[in-house]
Amino acid sequence: MYIKQSDLLWGLDKHFIQEFIETGMKTTHPKGFLLFNVGDPADLFFILVKGSIRLNLGEQTKTTYLVEHAGEAFGWSSLVGLEKYTASAECLEETMVIRFAKEFIDDVTEADPVNGMKFYRRLARMLGNRLIHSYRFNADIDSAGLNYSLGTGQDTESYSTP
Repeated sequence: MYIKQSDLLWGLDKHFIQEFIETGMKTTHPKGFLLFNVGDPADLFFILVKGSIRLNLGEQTKTTYLVEHAGEAFGWSSLVGLEKYTASAECLEETMVIRFAKEFIDDVTEADPVNGMKFYRRLARMLGNRLIHSYRFNADIDSAGLNYSLGTGQDTESYSTP
């Protein structure tokens, strides 16, 4: 997986991608390694290269979301103005990630506002998709015909429970 294939970077200006990539550091971690815990200072953002990460909001054994596809991003708290991480991230196997310091991402996105805006729009889309996934995963919905909207006012899908 090349980092430029990440959904967040796909199709952005080559110079922007190069600047973005140069701010990252590739690291490998063993199974069970905690990249961050709920409440830790949110100062890093991550893109998965290989392996898998369990994100959870509380108990270490309760999975909220699995990051398991090369190019997936996590640790977004650092990019949206939150001081602390809202989840914990644990390696479920030997895992390689590229980590980015928030300050360097801020520098790159501010230096190229057009591509920076595209990057943040894609980040917002990713977060919206994760929120919907979380609703599906965690909610015990008992009503039929519940409609989800991605904030546009248009229903994207209808879900009903048997």
